[in-house]
Amino acid sequence: MPSREDAWDLLCEYTQNESLRKHALAVEACVRHYARRFGEDDHLWGLAALLHDFDYERWPNAERHPTEGHPSAGAVILRERGYPEEVIRAIASHADYTGVSRETRLEHTLFASDELAGFLTACALIKPSKSILDVEVDSVKRKMKDKAFARGVSRQDVIQGAAELNVPLEEHIANCLDAMKSVADALGLKGHAASA
Repeated sequence: MPSREDAWDLLCEYTQNESLRKHALAVEACVRHYARRFGEDDHLWGLAALLHDFDYERWPNAERHPTEGHPSAGAVILRERGYPEEVIRAIASHADYTGVSRETRLEHTLFASDELAGFLTACALIKPSKSILDVEVDSVKRKMKDKAFARGVSRQDVIQGAAELNVPLEEHIANCLDAMKSVADALGLKGHAASA
């Protein structure tokens, strides 16, 4: 099985955008958190999370074509590089338009973590400190009701993701917040003290 370093190198080879790389790290933190919680293989789960959007920058698939562009283009590369089918299928299932149903716990977890990680990043960046450490569950729930905030994030996907995990939404938000706080430096979200 490829190492995490192999996966990181692959991500960086295909993704130049620093924000997309940080998104991959945020989703990885959330998915690994759940892998440990569920007693699953956090290395395998981490690979799926780290690489879930690695092909997005090159093949964004605005048309949402089921077999071309992201994530189908990436699946070909992952198979060539020896990634397990479990990882490839999880990545395919995180995009509803592929027609790949989510069946495994990994598949549900990746889907549930993807949009929420992006939303939590947005919540951190509006804090005066720009820190994920200052984000709280209640403020995230309030921001979810504000349709103008982080418009690109599907609230429905966040809610559906928690339901697929069979975890209450508040608990899911708290879990992902804890996971992202643990890697705040790598995400560039440790922030700074608010000026007095």
